[in-house]
Amino acid sequence: QVQLVESGGGLVQPGGSLRLSCAASGFTLRRYAVSWYRQAPGKERELVAVITSDGGSSTYVDSVKGRFTISRDNAENTVYLQMTSLKPEDTAVYYCNAKYYLVSKEYWGQGTQVTVSS
Repeated sequence: QVQLVESGGGLVQPGGSLRLSCAASGFTLRRYAVSWYRQAPGKERELVAVITSDGGSSTYVDSVKGRFTISRDNAENTVYLQMTSLKPEDTAVYYCNAKYYLVSKEYWGQGTQVTVSS
């Protein structure tokens, strides 16, 4: 079975940290670029961060630059999103996406809830 599973979400106070994980099974992530998206209640889904298949390049939405870091461990078939200095505005369901652009293959995880509140 081919799937992506996110984990690591939860409730955290403003200024706190969380590390999200995106684990692939049934396929190898090595050839896939991986992105993290988030969707807050009543808002559109937003692209948060992207990492290339080899981990050589990453990009972030302006609102999280300097606070979030995307990384990958292809040997473990896993991508991470380290989130620090969290703000209430970061509250959302976070989704992992893996895409093999050359052959138009794409997979989505089920999402993990992140809540930032006092």
